[in-house]
This record gives sequence, C-alpha cells and structure tokens, in this order.
Amino acid sequence: MKRTRASGALLVAAALLGANLLAQTRPASEGRLTGGNGTLYIGGYPNLVWIIDEATEKVVGTIHTKGGIPRRLNLTRDRKLFYIIDATQEVVEVVDIASRATLDTFKLTEGNKRVRINSIEPDPTNRYAILLTRTAVKMTDRVDIGPSTLLQYDLKDHKIMRTIDWPDGQERDQANLMFSPDGRLLYFLGNEVLIFETETFKQVDKWDLSNIEEGLGQVSVSFGGFGGLDTVYDEPGFLTTTLTIEDPVQHRRMVGVAHIDLNKKDLDFYTLGPAGGVNIVLAPDHKHAYGLESAVGRYEFWTIDLDQRKITSRAEFAGRPRMALKASSNGKVLYIYQAGHTIDLYDAATYKYLRTIELDGDVTTGFFVVPRQASATK
Repeated sequence: MKRTRASGALLVAAALLGANLLAQTRPASEGRLTGGNGTLYIGGYPNLVWIIDEATEKVVGTIHTKGGIPRRLNLTRDRKLFYIIDATQEVVEVVDIASRATLDTFKLTEGNKRVRINSIEPDPTNRYAILLTRTAVKMTDRVDIGPSTLLQYDLKDHKIMRTIDWPDGQERDQANLMFSPDGRLLYFLGNEVLIFETETFKQVDKWDLSNIEEGLGQVSVSFGGFGGLDTVYDEPGFLTTTLTIEDPVQHRRMVGVAHIDLNKKDLDFYTLGPAGGVNIVLAPDHKHAYGLESAVGRYEFWTIDLDQRKITSRAEFAGRPRMALKASSNGKVLYIYQAGHTIDLYDAATYKYLRTIELDGDVTTGFFVVPRQASATK
C-alpha cells in the first residue's frame, strides 16, 4: 500500500512538472502583440550593430565594426549595405548586411590634416559617394579649420573625384541629399529643392516649395539630416516628411505632412496644427503616419490618417527626456529609442506600454526597421 501511494505521488509530481515544462516551452509571443516579422538594426557601444528579430524581440546577431564606435548608420536603398561613420567622424566602414562582413574601410585623415566626415550619401550603384567634410590642419601655433566641403569620392579607387560647388555659393554645415532611383539626378533638399545632374554636378533645375500653394508662407523643411534619411517605407523617388510654415494671417508656425514626388516635382501637403517639435514617421501601409511630440515634461503620441488628412487620435504618455520614434514593420507597434540601452514598445492603436527590449550597451546610432522581403517566385 505504501508503495502504491508513493507511486501515485510521483505520478502527480511528474504531471505537474510536465505541465510546467509545457508552459515554459510555449512561444513567448503567443497571444501577444508584436511588431511583425522584420529585422531591427541599431548601433551601440562598444563597436557593434545589434541585429534584433522583430517577432521574438531577441538579439539574434551582431555586426562588429572595425572602424570604432558607430555613430551614423546609412542603409542603402537595396537594403544590402550599411555605410557606417564612426564616433571620431574620420572612418567610414562599408558592411555587407547578409554576411555581417566588413567590405571596406577608408578615411581622408593623413599627417597633420584631420578630415571629419559628417555625412555620406552613396549613389545607387555604390560606385561613388558624396561626402560632407570639414578639415582641421594642425600647425605649430594653431589649428586651421577649413570650410564645410562636399566631395565626390570614388569608393573603388579610394580617391577624391571632385569638389562639388555649393548651390548659389552658400556654404552649409548640413546638407540633405538624395539620389534619384537611377542615380542620374542629385537632390539638395531644403526650403528649395535644387536638382543637379550627376555627370558634372551642375544644377539643372530648381523647385521652390513656397510656390506650391498660394499663401503657404515661409517654409522650413525637417528631413533629419543628410545621411540620416530613413526611406524604408517610402517608394523609390518619394519622401514623406514634415514641413513647418508660417501662417500668413496670424504669423504662427504650423506643422504639416508632405508627401513629395521628386521626379514629378509634385507635393501633397496639409497642415496638422501649431508647430511644437513633432517628429513624424510613415507607417508601412502608406495610409497612416505616427507623430511624437516632445515638450518639457510632456510627451504625446499622434496618429495621422493620411487619406483623411487629419489627426485621428493623440494622447500623452510617460516618455523620456531624449527619444525618437519608429513604426514597426506591420504598423501595430511603436518603438521609442535613443539615449540609453533600451527600446520601449507601445501599442500603436491604444498607446499602451507593452514591454522593453534591453541591450547590453548604450545606443549610439539611428534605428532601422527593415521588413522581411517577399521571396522571389520562380
């Protein structure tokens, strides 16, 4: 009888243990909202780019950079390469994303001449790149700081091909540049869109955004910086961004969304409300955009219906003093990142906080959400 009771107790314990093991082996994502099946990339300290599986929210690999701590990531249009500028702004590293291998590194610094590469924009064929640079020459009694310069750089032969004249001779500390999909044109993006052909880099056209709509007023364009454009959800040749304008009657700054067709020089623009430091990101369905408004002690999410041209919802949330926004590959999750070692996830429909992805180092670059591409059919 004792033996029978002991056997029964063992059977109960085994059943409970089996149930616990079964619960532990169930997928963590079962029944919970996730961002899709894409891949997340973000650089950080020390000397790496984290690769995160969007569905499981786990780090599945890293790209170890040879050039140092990554400071700026530039994703090519075909999503095959990263051009990475290190924290010293002297070294550029070209990484093949599929193999996670460094294909090339280069720098312009030599001897007593230090050349900072602030930004890089490769042409669609990756034959050359446009570099925004500034040179500092160390003399015996001083350091001579040179002007901000645009260079065309041969990526194969590692040599400067030409210095590109600034439009209208006006030097800029920053430049928002974007190539046409075929690489034949280069766009200088700002209050005016200046269009250059890429054989000799001479200006061939000019598009004044303030003339798009009567009474639009003085225009200020927010693109996020040359080399920092994230066009993953935009179609080739298109750009969705924010514009701020001055109300010609009350002289208030107003923010709006612009969908720009660079090839046709066409802009679909509408205002949303008073300008207040809002950052807008496009959703993958091209029908919605999400906004992040940041003010001292107050942070808000916005949802914008692009077809109806209006804000459909907005709500305050407990944000961070420094943060940036990205939409997930299925548009159902909002990612908050920047400053620190975490990425916070929020429900895009309710703005409810979901959970946090923790990394083992501080973030130092922008954040890319790359949807999984459909397999080619034979």
